[in-house]
Amino acid sequence: MNTQTKNPRIVVVDDNPRNVKLVTSILKPTNYEVYSAYSGKEALSLVAEHSPDLIILDVLMPEMDGFQVARELRSKPESRAIPILMLTALQEMEDKVKGLEAGADDFLTKPFNAVELLARTRSLLRIKQLHNELEVKNGLLEWVLTHYISKEIASEILSDPEQNLQLGGRSCQVSVLFADIRGFTHFAEQHKAAHVTQTLNSIFNVLVPAIFDNHGTLDKYLGDAIMAFYGAPIPSLNSSEQAIRTACTMQKLFAEMYAQTPSIQELGLGVGICTGEAVVGNIGSEQLMDYTVIGNTPNTAKRLQEHARAGQILVDEYTYNEIQNIVEARPVEPLNLKGRSELVRAYDVTAVKDYPA
Repeated sequence: MNTQTKNPRIVVVDDNPRNVKLVTSILKPTNYEVYSAYSGKEALSLVAEHSPDLIILDVLMPEMDGFQVARELRSKPESRAIPILMLTALQEMEDKVKGLEAGADDFLTKPFNAVELLARTRSLLRIKQLHNELEVKNGLLEWVLTHYISKEIASEILSDPEQNLQLGGRSCQVSVLFADIRGFTHFAEQHKAAHVTQTLNSIFNVLVPAIFDNHGTLDKYLGDAIMAFYGAPIPSLNSSEQAIRTACTMQKLFAEMYAQTPSIQELGLGVGICTGEAVVGNIGSEQLMDYTVIGNTPNTAKRLQEHARAGQILVDEYTYNEIQNIVEARPVEPLNLKGRSELVRAYDVTAVKDYPA
């Protein structure tokens, strides 16, 4: 991306070589890099090659006039923001309106004054520089945003910030996954803080991509646990399958780390999954909010995870019914989950049938 750390680049377009030479002679002493084009097609080629900061464009040209060139430039994302200064002998208001509608930013009527040409050039280059700086800041904002929340949520927010940054939620069906590192509290007691942090980050760095690979939304880190959900903000007809594939992948990856890393051999991974209705949306305050899921479904997923042993994946009955054709599983004794008045039927999933061992 050109942020004008170098001399500004300008493409001058006119089918009359004398006019090109005149404009170039005015611009050159100011240390602008000037590229000459003598037709509309040649101008489009130069713009694609050099990504200029300004285009000075004649209107009356054979084959492809300035209006057509401007419309073509505005139709492409890479040239949409490049300012266009039209040089024209046309003085009718309707021609200027036509030029503005085609994408021109400013006009200068032939014959023109050199001082005015330079002034308008500097003005349009300032606009381009401000646009470049804004793009850099927006890119940084998106980079920061996607390092704290999932890309799906970031895209949802940026698509309509005014609407999507309001408190509130909607009810929809989701599958919620909790994965907890068993034995980590004891591990943290036995090691220095720097090693504990490094170990935790290393484990999460391996496990978390499985969430995104299966189109899930990373909700949050809860100490040594991960919460994710499927089916929002992007709806899914197979959220249960996405969740169980994530869980199996996580167990496989953790087992590989366990075999290769002596320092984590006292640790394990327990996973709980529940599918059902939940409220999904922004919860918190106007100053600080969290895009999350609330309700019985995430609560049950968390309780199932608390009952899961190291290496085990426990799912509720609804999830099992959704995925029973693609998994190997066995029922476990009905569980007395905290906060539930009745025993909960659950299943221990040991494998996805078409998943590589």
